[in-house]
Amino acid sequence: MSDRFAGLRYLMPKWSAKLGVGLVIVVVIVAFGLVGPFVTVDPRDSGYKGLQPPSAEHWLGTTKLGYDVFAQLATGTRESLYVGLVGGLVAMFLAIVFGILAGYFGGWLDEVLMLATNIMLVIPGLPLVMVIAAYVQNTEGLGDFARSATLVAMILGVTGWAGSAVVLRASARSLRTREYVYAARVAGESGLRIIFVEILPNLVPLIAAQLIFGVMAAVLGEAGLSYLGLGPTNSITLGTMLNDAQTGQAVGSHAWWWFVPPGVMIALLGTGLSLVNFAIDEIVNPKLRLAPKAARQQRRATRAGKGVAGGGAFA
Repeated sequence: MSDRFAGLRYLMPKWSAKLGVGLVIVVVIVAFGLVGPFVTVDPRDSGYKGLQPPSAEHWLGTTKLGYDVFAQLATGTRESLYVGLVGGLVAMFLAIVFGILAGYFGGWLDEVLMLATNIMLVIPGLPLVMVIAAYVQNTEGLGDFARSATLVAMILGVTGWAGSAVVLRASARSLRTREYVYAARVAGESGLRIIFVEILPNLVPLIAAQLIFGVMAAVLGEAGLSYLGLGPTNSITLGTMLNDAQTGQAVGSHAWWWFVPPGVMIALLGTGLSLVNFAIDEIVNPKLRLAPKAARQQRRATRAGKGVAGGGAFA
């Protein structure tokens, strides 16, 4: 039992300053996005005076049309987190299907799946997303779903899985040569059972890291699409706030409170997710985990060597 708990502790992220700071940033932003919309005014209420600077009544001022920026920031944070989560999950699912199946089974299946993956890799990501988003949003019969946050998230997920699939394929190819996988084959277990029981549990840290990367990429992708006018129109996101500020000439009006808060929120969210991702990378890559300790040992050895050399010189 003690060995099992020791193995679980080995798989847990080692506490570090970047992990702590990243978790605090992400938790605060998520809490703001979940609770904020319920304690602020209606973000679509245009009954206030336009372009008012921050004050006690409007903490982040108002937009050109009289919307409360703080209320829009709370709702936009929630919607952007939703887009990021859905887009990250879709991308992670496709990466697992293409990457792990190709890496474990190999042969013709590997060739076919990797051909599709390589095609997705060589096609420029942003232009592809723009073309798909513009085409789908102009398709008749989809109704309000054509410009919804859910559809934008799915488009970002479908176009953003290839890089993670390559990483998972390489890891799956390495794991399929392990002794316990050979033992499972000899025992007569099916390939899919081996993948779910033997392969996937050993890839949990790597999958978590790729999921966080997918969430971050989806949030940034939605912000880029919305800024270009291809984002969701029936939802308020951080990207649509930036688009409204750009079309409303917020910079020319010196209404910094209109575009700075959503930009800072996107930057903070990306920073927090990146810090957490770095901490998970230290689990996946032992060299990253052991590098600080090795550097400290090298510095001590260097100082000790200089001390011995200095003592010999004085002698």
